[in-house]
Order: sequence, then structure tokens, then C-alpha cells
Amino acid sequence: MNTQNRKTIGRWISIAIVASAVVMGFVVLDRTNYYPRTDDAEIFANFIGIAPQVDGPLLRLNVKDNQFVKTGDPLYEIDERPYQYALENALSEQAALEGQIADEQRRIAALVSAVSVAQENIHSAEAEVTDAERGVGRARAEWTYANNNLHRLEPLLAKQFVTVDQVDKARSSETAMAEALRQTESQLTLSQAKLKSVLAQHEQARHAVTTLEPLINQRGAKAAAVKNARYQLNNCRVNAPFDGIVTNLTISEGAYAHVGQEMFTLIDARTWWAIGNFREGLLGRIAPGMKADVYVMSRPDVRFSAIVDSVGFGVTPDPDRIGNLSRGLPDIQRTLNWVHLASRYPVRVRVENPAGDLFRLGESAVVTIRGH
Repeated sequence: MNTQNRKTIGRWISIAIVASAVVMGFVVLDRTNYYPRTDDAEIFANFIGIAPQVDGPLLRLNVKDNQFVKTGDPLYEIDERPYQYALENALSEQAALEGQIADEQRRIAALVSAVSVAQENIHSAEAEVTDAERGVGRARAEWTYANNNLHRLEPLLAKQFVTVDQVDKARSSETAMAEALRQTESQLTLSQAKLKSVLAQHEQARHAVTTLEPLINQRGAKAAAVKNARYQLNNCRVNAPFDGIVTNLTISEGAYAHVGQEMFTLIDARTWWAIGNFREGLLGRIAPGMKADVYVMSRPDVRFSAIVDSVGFGVTPDPDRIGNLSRGLPDIQRTLNWVHLASRYPVRVRVENPAGDLFRLGESAVVTIRGH
């Protein structure tokens, strides 16, 4: 092979290399645009801080740091004796109130019966007064007749138109009628006094009949106290609310647990996400529901399937571009950046087949969007 042929072959090889590089560049550019990819991603999961809702000594701690627990597994137990006593006291007060209501109901029933009896006595006393008034009226009429008859006969005796015996009979009759009138008037006075006494008794009995409303209104408060005491007692024993991983355990048995003071964190191991930060120019090719691939840095050779869950709509503005947004006028810096970097927005993808022993909160990851 002469020199000219070697130059020709070398020229064609160079052209092929350049063409291959251009084709590969276009392929990479196409895949980058249509299949967005980022290595600026992290593994994320929901987590909650486990803090007691009651105070007390920590009797049992059933978990260790970085331990996996299932739903319903016991986590810890606080001394429940003070809360058991509080529940018993609330139940006792509730039972005492019910007994008081029952006693009051019986007392009111007796008072109502007394009012009914007093009402009947009033009718009887009123009838006696009416009869006594009628008796007084009859006796006064008879006495008036006898008195008038006596005064009519006495002048006739001097003229001997009537006998002494007739005058004596008229005088005796007037005296008897006067005595009968006094007796009926005394009976009327007694009947009126009896009626007044019966009315007073009825009024007293009627005012003594009270209502149960003040006691019944306390039922709600007593029932609420029982529920609260039972709720406090139940919070002495806490179980895992979901499958999760215990981390950041900062307490041990024997310590005094305080309300709201976190003892450890529980990572929700049921659902894992990868949050990747994509350039704003690629967001037009990413939409919820698209397929995605996730690789974790601890096992970069294992591919995990995922689905785009959501695309972020906001990030903190860059103060070097627009200044500080505060009250008043914007604080714009008088500088010029020749190179403008694209903003990145978080895209959340949900992993469909997570491996519990590989996924860790905050782990670095690579996310590739595969499209629909």
C-alpha cells in the first residue's frame, strides 16, 4: 500500500470518526431532550416524630435505633398507674352524680305527691268554709227572727195581749239562736284558719319541688372527664401507626418522658420517592403519570421503576437576579451576570418497587424520565 492510499484511508477514517461523533451528539441531545435525566436527586420518604402525649417514667422501650417495625408493634410504655387512678376517680364521680340524680328524682316524686295531697286538702277546706258560711247565714237568720219576735212580744205583755209564758219562750228562743250563731261563727273562723294553713302548706310544698336540670347538665362534663381519663390511659401504651424504620433514638428506659418531646423518628417505609431537580427548560417534557427510572448510589446497577407524581411550581428566587423581595421597593443589585444558569425545579417520582434494605432517606439518586 503506497503513501497516497494510506492518506486516503486515514482521511475516510477521520471523516467517519467526525460523523460518528456528530451523530452521537445528536443522539445524546435527542435523548437528553426527550428523556430528561438528572443526577441531582435524593431519596425521600415521609417521617414523623414520635413524642409522648402523657408525662411519666418510661417503663419499657420496645425498639432499637434503625429497627424496622410493622403496624401495631409496641413502641414504648409509660407508667400508667396515675392515669388508671384518674380514670377510676372520674368513673366514681360519674357514678356519684347518677346516684344524686336518682335520689333527687325520688325526693321530687315525694314532693309532687305532697303537692297533690295539699291540693286535695285545699278543696276539702274550701268546702268546709263554704258550709260554715252557709251555717252562719242560717243561724243569723234564725237569731234575727227570734230577736225580732222577742221585741215584738215584750210591748204586748204590758197590755196583756200575750202571756208571760209566751214572752219567756221567745226570750229563750232568742238566747238559743244567739248561742247557735256564735257557735257557727266560731266554726267558720276555724274553717277559715284551716284553709289558710292548708294553702300555706301547698305553697311550701310547691316551692320545694325543684328541677333536675342543674344536675343533668353536669352529665356531659362527667362523661367528658371519663373519656379524657381513658384517652390519657390509652396513650401510655403506643404502637407503630405504620410500617416504618426507627431512627434518631434519643431516650432509654427509666427516663422521664415529657409531653411533646420527641424520643425518636419513625420513617414511613411504605412509600418512597425520589425528588430530582430538573432544569426549567426540560419541564415541558415532564408531566405527572410518566414512567421514570431511579438508580440509587448504593447500588447504581439496579434500576427501580417509578412514576412521576408531581412537578414543582416554585423555588426561592435568586437574589443575584431580582434582588431581595421585601416590603417596600425591590432591592435590585446593579450588577450584570454574563452567564445565566437555568433554574431547577423539584420533580417528585414515586418508586413502584422499592427495596427496603437499599432505600435510605436523603440518599443520592439518579432519575431518568421515560415518558408515557
